[in-house]
Amino acid sequence: PPTPARHRRPGAATTAGRRNPSGFFARMMVQMKAKAKTSFLGPAGALAALTGLFVVLAMCLLFRQISTSGSSPPAPNQKGLRVAPDPGEIGARADHDAEGGGGVGAPPDRPDGPAGVPEAEAHVDSSASILEAQLPYLIYGTAWKKSRTADLVSRALSAGFRFVDTACQPKHYDEKLVGEGWTSAARELGIRRDDLFLQTKFTAVRGQDPQTVPYDAGATLEEQVRQSVRVSLRNLRTDYIDSLVLHSPMKTMEETMTVWQVFEEFVASGEVVQLGISNCYDLRTFRALYDRSEVKPKVLQNRFYADSGFDVDLREFCAANGVTYQSFWTLSGNRRALGSAEWKEVAAGKGLTPQTLMYALVMTLGHTPLDGTTDAGHMEEDMELMRRMQAGERILDWGETERLSRMLGIPDR
Repeated sequence: PPTPARHRRPGAATTAGRRNPSGFFARMMVQMKAKAKTSFLGPAGALAALTGLFVVLAMCLLFRQISTSGSSPPAPNQKGLRVAPDPGEIGARADHDAEGGGGVGAPPDRPDGPAGVPEAEAHVDSSASILEAQLPYLIYGTAWKKSRTADLVSRALSAGFRFVDTACQPKHYDEKLVGEGWTSAARELGIRRDDLFLQTKFTAVRGQDPQTVPYDAGATLEEQVRQSVRVSLRNLRTDYIDSLVLHSPMKTMEETMTVWQVFEEFVASGEVVQLGISNCYDLRTFRALYDRSEVKPKVLQNRFYADSGFDVDLREFCAANGVTYQSFWTLSGNRRALGSAEWKEVAAGKGLTPQTLMYALVMTLGHTPLDGTTDAGHMEEDMELMRRMQAGERILDWGETERLSRMLGIPDR
């Protein structure tokens, strides 16, 4: 008998028990012609009967074909896409989360990460799909999480974060636990390595705790960088890094370029996708790096606060040259404004907290905030805001953006 549809390979024809249609009709034609000679209908009547029988049989076969194709299972690996939740009220946040920013592109087609991480399709909310569609997003910051790092990274990915920032700087980060956290979440959620965006940093000796420097402090600068990147690859349990960031400019421009040229070696080898720099608040320095480098910086990660003038000139340069501006201390550096009655009034009118309103403003300005919350409820609040904006909801119009910028003290241009 034909194989039941639920057990057939998708697209496989059901041929068991079926005869060759052309041979069947040939035999019928011969038999009908023979009977026509003795039939009381005569040759003409027999021909008409034969034609009618042919039409009936053809319709039966057509009906059977339609029924069979209709019962075939769907193509393999079809999955429902996660739909963003309906916008709703976001509860008040009493604290101010530390973003986990540095104290000091679309990923290529890659194989899955470490053994044990299940193979799965790219998700609609993967980092690659977000970058390709040029949607706003938040990065989960992992500074100062210490022994809780793995659990918090796993919780963040479960909440919906797909971008993670860390550093090869044991003084403030536990990069190894970031690797443990993302692989644990990947197994649980059924996501692949290339659904995620992992960003780490090289930190110079002067930014390290002398007791925990993750590379040979006595080696040449070039070798320090190579060792640091190798350590990051092992810690993060991956064979490539999406974004490698210089934690801050070196003492001289020449040293900065020495580090950058080693960074470029890792881009050439395919072990790093893109490069960036953090804690660079001087436009001339950033422009010099941009002009002198073969692989241009794609990320500038800075504190977003009044002491730096909110990096107005740097942010304009980034926008003009396709550089992603990542903000840290986005909440902590702006507590006075976020605590004002006027800011709270605007937030309440939007169904947001003062903190999520701040994230909405930064993303509306075209930038990418780091978010280092350790509270599961706040993770959900922040992800709900992100999904609303990714779905196309316009949280702030231009007038509201200007008003909030003035409240922060962002200089006019």
